[in-house]
Amino acid sequence: MNDFGVLRLGLTKVSNLSRRLFVWLVLIHYSSFLIIGCVNDTDEAAQFFLKGNVQLQKREYKEAIRYYSEAIAKKPDFADAYNNRGLAKFRNDDREGALADYTRAIDADPDFGTAYFNRAEVRLETGDASGSLADLERIGKQYEDSTFYQTRLGDTFVRLTNLSKAQTAYDRALQLKPDNVEALTNRGALYYSQKDYKSAEADIKQALALNPNQDAALNNQSLLLAHAGKYTAALTYVERALARQSRQPYYLNNKAYLLLKLNRSTEALPLVEESLQRDGQNAWAHHTLGLYWLSQQQPAKALPEFRTAEKLDASVDQLYYYIGTAEFATGNKTAACEAWQRGESIGDDASRRERASHCR
Repeated sequence: MNDFGVLRLGLTKVSNLSRRLFVWLVLIHYSSFLIIGCVNDTDEAAQFFLKGNVQLQKREYKEAIRYYSEAIAKKPDFADAYNNRGLAKFRNDDREGALADYTRAIDADPDFGTAYFNRAEVRLETGDASGSLADLERIGKQYEDSTFYQTRLGDTFVRLTNLSKAQTAYDRALQLKPDNVEALTNRGALYYSQKDYKSAEADIKQALALNPNQDAALNNQSLLLAHAGKYTAALTYVERALARQSRQPYYLNNKAYLLLKLNRSTEALPLVEESLQRDGQNAWAHHTLGLYWLSQQQPAKALPEFRTAEKLDASVDQLYYYIGTAEFATGNKTAACEAWQRGESIGDDASRRERASHCR
C-alpha cells in the first residue's frame, strides 16, 4: 500500500532522556469522495474545504480553521473537514481543540484511518499514551506497511516504556523506508536512552546526512557530543536546533545544561526557567535547575528540584549523585548516603565514589 502524505511537525517528548529528542508526524486526509465532490461548483462545503486546505498549506492556521468551520456548517457530518480543522488547530497549539475535532471526524466516519492516526498523535502529546496505542491498534492492519505508522507506533511504545516493541517498530519503519529521517532520529534517541551510544551516533549521523537541518537530529547530536565532554561543540548543535524551533522546551533545557557545563550560569537560568514554563513535567529541566542552584552554592534550593525530577523520571543521569550532594551540603549525611547508595545500585560511579568517601 502507499504511504500517507505527510506534513512535518515540530518536536515533542518521550520518556527518559529521549523525551528531548523525538519528532512526530501529522497527516492530511483527502478522500476520493471529496475529490469527486469538489468538481461540482455548487458544492459549497467542498469549496470551503479546498480553501481551508490552501490556507493550511500556507500555514495560515486561523484562516484554515475559519474555512473548515464554514465547510462543517454546510455539511455537519463532513469528516474530512473535522480532521483537517483538527490538524490546523494542532499546528496552532490548540491540542484540546484538535483532539475534539479528530474525535468528531471518527464519529462521522468510524473507519477514518487518518483521523485515528492524528488522534493518536495528539493523545501522545497530551500524555495519553495508552489512548494513542488504542487508536494505532485500531488501524494496524490497514497501515502496518506504512513507515510513518511504524514510526509513530515506536514513539508510543517508548512512552509506554515497552522498549523492545519500540525497537521492533523503528526497525520495521526503516526496513520500509531506509531514508526515514524521523525513524532514524527516534531510534537514535532510543539507543541513547539505553546508553548504546555507538548505535545512537550511527543513526543520528545518517539522519543528518539525509537532512542537515533536522532539528531533532541536531539536538541529538548535541547530546552525543555533551556525553563525550565536548560542550562547546555540543552548544553549536543545540543552537542550530533552536534556530529552527526557538520555543522548543527540551532544546531550551539542553542549551541551559550546556551553558552550566561551560560555567555560564547567568545565561543558563532564563533558558531553563522558560523550558519549565513550557513543560513543567520534564524531569531533565528540573534536574538542570537543581544543577544551577548547586552552582550558586544554594543546595537547599537545588534539593526540591532534584526530588521533583526523581518523582517524574528517576532514570535521569546521575540524579542520585546530585541528590546526595545536595543533602550532604545541607548537613543531612544520612539522606545523602541513602541517595548515593541508590545511585550506586544502578551503576552510577559518581555515587559509588561519594559513598565510599563519606559513608563508610
